[in-house]
Amino acid sequence: MSNKKTLGHNSKKDLLKKPVEHIDITTFDSRKIISSMEKMSFVSRETANAANIFNEMIKDKNCTIFLTLAGSTSAAGCMNIYKDLVKYNMVDAIVATGASIIDMDFFEALGFKHYQGSQFQDDTELRKNYIDRIYDTYIDEDELQTCDKKICEIADSLEPRSYTSREFIYEIGKYLKENAKKKESLIETAYDNNVPIFCPAFTDSSAGFGLVMHQEKNPKKHLTIDSVREFRELTEIKMKSKGSGLFMIGGGVPKNFVQDTVICAELLGKEVDMHKYAVQITVADSRDGACSSSTLKEASSWGKVDITKEQMVFAEATSVLPLIASDAYHKGDWKNRERKNFSKIFK
Repeated sequence: MSNKKTLGHNSKKDLLKKPVEHIDITTFDSRKIISSMEKMSFVSRETANAANIFNEMIKDKNCTIFLTLAGSTSAAGCMNIYKDLVKYNMVDAIVATGASIIDMDFFEALGFKHYQGSQFQDDTELRKNYIDRIYDTYIDEDELQTCDKKICEIADSLEPRSYTSREFIYEIGKYLKENAKKKESLIETAYDNNVPIFCPAFTDSSAGFGLVMHQEKNPKKHLTIDSVREFRELTEIKMKSKGSGLFMIGGGVPKNFVQDTVICAELLGKEVDMHKYAVQITVADSRDGACSSSTLKEASSWGKVDITKEQMVFAEATSVLPLIASDAYHKGDWKNRERKNFSKIFK
């Protein structure tokens, strides 16, 4: 209770004064930490094994690497990690929640920030100040609504037809090339490097509010999102890949969506291999039959993931992801990879 008392009666300016700073994996070398963790146990050894599997994916010239994002790690300081995975050719396609891509990445590309706060803050006071809370991180709701409106403006400028989330995010990347206040967002970096981004639950985000406003303004001629066609597009990437690996932060819809491409390809009469490599970092529990869409071993029973190169890491992702990503960056195997340029297959 003492924490709550000391954190009361703050102004909006007081609450939004300490921006989250995004970690830069290029400025520190975690290779020695990862190799030491290999000789330990518990989550340390899981993390080292996950790093080794991720490096195997990068070394395997036939492997398409899918990054999946769920949860709020982008808001919490990992935004530059995901951008660097694309920039340094360690990722070929991304499947994410709309929140990760729009409410966090696009939001900051517009010049806004996330702020360090407290999980003990009185949420009634935050609401009075129009501040949204993600655990101990704050967002200015006024700025988030500007983000909604900007999505509406972009939609208003496009041809009224059906788009996949990938197509629409590509258009956002084009917009950011000319208008970003913060350069090198994940969306803009993916646009520059022909890495497609899919958001299968796109409207469950700031994009959803913006697109509803767009359709309200344009009742007879508006764009809409075709999630069935984007499932086909993502499956096409799987079918064009000789092998594939999954690097998954959290679980949920992005994880299941990319795993389902194996089944979808089979139903279309194409023979494809299960995902050969898989790493998932999650704090979800498996005992309730969920674990953010099952453990990787369980996914094997569905014919989605091969279990010879898989690792579950039961940890909060901001604590281990920087180590895994820095290890891969400094090992440098990405320098020998050819870019897959999957965005080009849809043009």
